[in-house]
Amino acid sequence: MSQETDQPFLTASLNKMVNWGRKNSLWPATFGLACCAIEMMASTDSRFDLSRFGSEAFRASPRQADLMIVSGRVCKKMAPVLRQVYDQMPDPKWVIAMGDCASNGGVFNNYAVVQGVDQIVPVDIYVPGCPPSPDALIHAVMELQKKIDKERFSERY
Repeated sequence: MSQETDQPFLTASLNKMVNWGRKNSLWPATFGLACCAIEMMASTDSRFDLSRFGSEAFRASPRQADLMIVSGRVCKKMAPVLRQVYDQMPDPKWVIAMGDCASNGGVFNNYAVVQGVDQIVPVDIYVPGCPPSPDALIHAVMELQKKIDKERFSERY
């Protein structure tokens, strides 16, 4: 045998390598609008520790983020701003709708509140609850990581 074949080596598809990097380094752009934002902030403290999943680096600039967490109710005046922030995020990007208000308007069934953020931006994961616990957000991040792991380049572009 030649010496080259005796050496251990690792093979993986490009999709697997890229998805591994993407799923383990999600940088959220926070869009905290109501009480759910308090629970979103609590998910990064020492008790819940969202940093175990590589998602603790919340970004103030949408140009540095690839995950938008919409937490709370979105009023109609805020909808264009939400869309603008989403459009400024680089591809690939993902969205988590956190709480009943972001998912379907919650108890605010009136003319001023958007009845689901999915009318403005495409949502990948919905987190139920009013307000949902930090554990629920961490579970949503884990589910998003599973979804990212199964993606292919042709699906995103």
